[in-house]
Amino acid sequence: MLGGRKGILFVISGPSGVGKGTLKDRLLARQEGIEYSISATTRPMRDGEINGVHYFFLAKPEFERMIASGDFLEWAVVYDNYYGTPRRFVLDNLNQGKDVLLEIDIQGARQIRERYPEGVFIFIAPPSLTELAKRLELRGKDSPEVIRQRLSHYDEEMAEIVNYDYAVINDDLEYTTLKLSAIITAERCKVVRFIRRDEIGTAFDQQTDEGK
Repeated sequence: MLGGRKGILFVISGPSGVGKGTLKDRLLARQEGIEYSISATTRPMRDGEINGVHYFFLAKPEFERMIASGDFLEWAVVYDNYYGTPRRFVLDNLNQGKDVLLEIDIQGARQIRERYPEGVFIFIAPPSLTELAKRLELRGKDSPEVIRQRLSHYDEEMAEIVNYDYAVINDDLEYTTLKLSAIITAERCKVVRFIRRDEIGTAFDQQTDEGK
C-alpha cells in the first residue's frame, strides 16, 4: 500500500506588484492542508498590516543576528530592506507531512531553489509591463520613485521565469487562482510524493500480488 508523504513546499514568486499577496490569500481560503510561512522583514509596517500576520516586523540588528545564527531558510535585501523566511517553521511542517506555501520575492526564491530543489516553484507574471505599472500605482503603497525603481528591474526579474516549474499570467484573478489550485492538487497526486522512484515498481507489484 502507498504510505504517507512528506510535505510539499510551494513557492509563489514574481515581480513586485504582480498580485502575489492577493493570490496567496485566495489560495489559502480554498486549499485545505497547507500552512502559510510568514516572512520576516525590516521594512516599515504599512497601514492595516499586523505584526505576526502579514510579516514579522524586525529591527535591523535583530534580523542580522538571526542571519548570523542561521535562522533563515533564505534572506535577501530588497529595495534597501531585509526579507527572510524563518527556517524552523518550514522544515518542521514539511517533516510532519504538512504542505507549506511561501510567497516571496525572486531573490528569495532563487536561494530556496538552491537549498531545497524538491520544492514546487510557481512564477506569477503580469500581462505586460504597462499593466504592472498601473497596478503598482493603483495600490498606493509606494512613492513614484519607488515604483520607478521596482519597474527598472522588470526585464531582469522576468528572465528568471525559465528557472521555475510553472508560469501563470495573472490577467484574471479568479482564473489565476483556479490554475494555482490545480497545480497544488496535481502535485499532491504525483506518485513520487508517496514513494521513491526506485520503489515504484516494487510497490505496485506488491499491490498486484495482494489483489490476486
